[in-house]
Amino acid sequence: MKEFLERLQTHIEQRTPDLGDADSVLTLLYEAYSDCNRMDDAEIKDAFHRLYEQMNGMSLQDMDKILDPVCTLCRSHERCGFVEGVKVGVRLIQELNHT
Repeated sequence: MKEFLERLQTHIEQRTPDLGDADSVLTLLYEAYSDCNRMDDAEIKDAFHRLYEQMNGMSLQDMDKILDPVCTLCRSHERCGFVEGVKVGVRLIQELNHT
């Protein structure tokens, strides 16, 4: 068994997985989760509605200057929470397996 595990480890180390645009397996997992589970709850929709009301009368170009960084920030925050949640879950599994 030890020889098999060593060969498997060598095999994995010699081949870099194709993660597409993702920089890690966790990011790839988040992207897949995000695609299947939209986070557009009522609170988020209401917040964006209030933001649009505040931008009333602005040109689309000016609105984009505000919305692009806001959406980027929201997505980064959501991804960070997801990744940290997975890490906590992995840690929990490790702790449960050692008890």
